[in-house]
Amino acid sequence: MAEFRYINRDLSWLRFNGRVLQEALDASVPLIERIRFLGIFSNNLDEFFRVRYASIQRLSRLPVKKVKQQLGGWEPEALMHEINAVVAQQQARAEAIYADLMVELDAKGISIIDETQLTQGQKDFVRRFYIDKVSPSVFVVLPREGKPFLELKDKSIYLAVLLQPKGEDKNPIYSLIELPSDLIGRFVVLPKYGRQYLMYLDDVIRYNLEYAYFIFPSDRIEAYTVKITRDAELDLDNDISKTTLEKVQQGLAVREIGDPVRLVYDRAIDPDFLAYLSHNLRIEEIDSLLPGGRYHNKKDLIKFPNVGGPELEHTKFEPLAHPDLSLDRSILQVVRQKDVLIFSPYHNFSYIIRFLREAAMDPSVTRINMTLYRLADQSRVVSALINAAKNGKKVRVIIELQARFDEENNIHYTEKMRQEGIEVLSGVPGLKVHSKVVLVERQAPGEKLERFAVVGTGNFHEGTAKLYTDYHLLTADKRITKEVVDVFDFILAPYTVRKFKHLLVSPQFTRKGIEQRIDREIKNARAGKKAALFFKINSLSSYDFCEKLYEASQAGVRIRLIVRGICCLIPGVEGMSENIEAISIVDRYLEHSRVYWFENDGSPECYIASFDLMTRNLDYRVEVGVPVYSLAVQREIRDHMEILWKDNVKARRHNDAVESEYRHTSGPKVRGQMALREYVQDQLKKGRPA
Repeated sequence: MAEFRYINRDLSWLRFNGRVLQEALDASVPLIERIRFLGIFSNNLDEFFRVRYASIQRLSRLPVKKVKQQLGGWEPEALMHEINAVVAQQQARAEAIYADLMVELDAKGISIIDETQLTQGQKDFVRRFYIDKVSPSVFVVLPREGKPFLELKDKSIYLAVLLQPKGEDKNPIYSLIELPSDLIGRFVVLPKYGRQYLMYLDDVIRYNLEYAYFIFPSDRIEAYTVKITRDAELDLDNDISKTTLEKVQQGLAVREIGDPVRLVYDRAIDPDFLAYLSHNLRIEEIDSLLPGGRYHNKKDLIKFPNVGGPELEHTKFEPLAHPDLSLDRSILQVVRQKDVLIFSPYHNFSYIIRFLREAAMDPSVTRINMTLYRLADQSRVVSALINAAKNGKKVRVIIELQARFDEENNIHYTEKMRQEGIEVLSGVPGLKVHSKVVLVERQAPGEKLERFAVVGTGNFHEGTAKLYTDYHLLTADKRITKEVVDVFDFILAPYTVRKFKHLLVSPQFTRKGIEQRIDREIKNARAGKKAALFFKINSLSSYDFCEKLYEASQAGVRIRLIVRGICCLIPGVEGMSENIEAISIVDRYLEHSRVYWFENDGSPECYIASFDLMTRNLDYRVEVGVPVYSLAVQREIRDHMEILWKDNVKARRHNDAVESEYRHTSGPKVRGQMALREYVQDQLKKGRPA
């Protein structure tokens, strides 16, 4: 919008989710993967309403002037109205895409049928399946006058059931059933009759409603899907008698009944039933009341089963070996001699596990310190740390209990590690510990103390390492390892003044460090020297840094930005940002690595980091960016960046004119992620130069 200097962060995020939706529309993407992208789109939207939309609602209660500054010039009510309009448009598009994908699926010999389309044999199967597998987990709730209404859970879906008892004068009965999809799965595979049939669990229950409500003889039974989204903010009190663990546990219980921010319902629902639900669920005018289709929680499409051929999914890529590492060679010995960059999912994340296991077994290793933000359900990282503790190492873990939507998992691992003798700390009061850092100390008898460090851009999570692109730098460089010690010391004694010469550490030094380096590029540009910035990040929502980049552009600094998600900056505007080009890449892997490249008049500086250019990363979290001093690793990262920049298949332009416009360039087609895999394969064949 012309009157704004920035794109609002929430509207920019919705554009990102629109790019996810484009993947579901892209005919070059295998069919099952397109269906799963619809699931990702839906899951993203759910989290958006739980977190961002709920936050805007809270901001609407504050003074307008202060709020408009935070929202990039928008008033909360106007922004929520715009969000709802965009979401309604996107959801309508998603439903149309879904319908088209079902037609394509049917053409492949796979049909999704509902309860009205069953053959006699299928009816028998569905009845038996319901009785044996589903009915033990189905709980029928009948709201009663004068009794508290059922608190619908966030993330769950419900069948709102209307029963019309036999007899003309009987009032309808309203009821609710929570779908046990977490226990059973959302999709039921029916016996194959010439072609493959699938059925939503919703429809399995619909077919068996008379069985479920057999004590209520009815002339009519109808079921409509409804879903509520609640405010997911964890409000932790300031009671000093409680530990952070206790506060988070209490906050999780409160979250389950947080204020509703959205009710999505089947548009075919009886109007009186909808009014009844809205009233009892305390849906206010400010909240979103959104009509939808027959099925909700499309996030379950993420796990849509492939009951067809392998061509319906992406070709399975096994992670590649690293040219510097082998199974029969000590990782510590290699890192002692040179820095090593693990690039997942192209490289095997198991090298990080091996690094930890080797440290756990090495008799000369005395201590392991590690920060953890998100963990796999069955974490081999935690297993390696427990192994180290059992071998007598001093293991200290800083785990962030307020990692949104992973709190329960982190509480579980906190208790498990403490039981195994690991010292576990729950972060820094007032700051989230979002850094991805490991420190290993080793001292053989009669030798000097050695330190090894891992500093990364992504979580130590074996699951997401298969789907997210991330860097982890393994190094024994004393300039870095010494300051990693200082990072852990800061976490143990927060708010003490520490100086970092090499690392960029939030909340004290990152903002200033990035600004100083941008200022240097501005100075070089004005002096006619080489000046350029090349950043790859997830989000650019700090208006301060939008202004700083505008200033650099006006000074003549060439700026290239690969920003996967939110980009509040408007590139390519004459007199403001004509030297800035920004793209987003959405493909089979989620682009998660963060890189900051400063040209520095031909002597470039390169950092990989856990932070984005967001206020929360810069000022309210413990984050770490590490300089890449190895010229070989630096060249490697620059090659990766240049390959991605050439993408003209999956890259979209950030701009304020056309949303999610594909970037078309002359020359051969380049799909960045596939070209990167070829690059990593070539590296392995010829070995990376030292």
